[in-house]
Amino acid sequence: MQLSKMIPEVDTHTHTVISGHAWSTLTENCLAARTRGMKGLCLTEHGPAIEGGAPAYIPHSQRMLPETVEGIRVYKGVELNILDHRGTVDIPLEYLKLCEFAIASIHTHMFPERDKREENTEVYLKMLRNPYLDILGHADDPTVPCDFEAMVRTAGEEGKLLELNNNSTTAHRPGSLPSLRKYILCCKAHRQRVCVASDAHFHTMVGSVEPMMTLLEELDFPQELIVNLTKERFDNYLKERIRRIRAIPD
Repeated sequence: MQLSKMIPEVDTHTHTVISGHAWSTLTENCLAARTRGMKGLCLTEHGPAIEGGAPAYIPHSQRMLPETVEGIRVYKGVELNILDHRGTVDIPLEYLKLCEFAIASIHTHMFPERDKREENTEVYLKMLRNPYLDILGHADDPTVPCDFEAMVRTAGEEGKLLELNNNSTTAHRPGSLPSLRKYILCCKAHRQRVCVASDAHFHTMVGSVEPMMTLLEELDFPQELIVNLTKERFDNYLKERIRRIRAIPD
């Protein structure tokens, strides 16, 4: 099947009202996913450094949630904020350890001196080397310049993923398409695994990644590198994750 006609079975980046600036509940998001024929979504609330965001202990609270909601597998996680070039983040390790899937992102309105390409790259590499973090969020953002080659190589070495965020194809992140194309082509050249994510802040956005899938088809991106295209493939990555974490020395 053509990529442009496909929807990933798992959306790896979604938010609810708990994030403070999203509009839908978890149940609404899951109902939307079910309507689209999906099988899962990652609940990745913003950390507390975002104004109105979830508290730092949100991964602890997520343990009260059922494994499935409205027939959709809910993977408990977080989108933590990278706060500076030293690698300070807003979710403590004790709570990060509770996540099933964790995104590390730079949000431009709260990150100082983001025009420093070398420093931006180094902090992204630090995140990729953290065994409890799985993926960089919207790292193609041209307002945070960085070395894609170095990031892709390190992601591959660490067995990590890189995110292709659908908002980079929309007016939400204007001017991103040239940078996004370079990012995708770099991933393709190195056979780097990715996740295609909606970054949904409203339930109608869940799984709505058609522009990104169309772009991937245009660039002849290999389907087998899209980890969340099938739930089975995503679950296999999570098994890798468990093995990685168990291998951490005491």
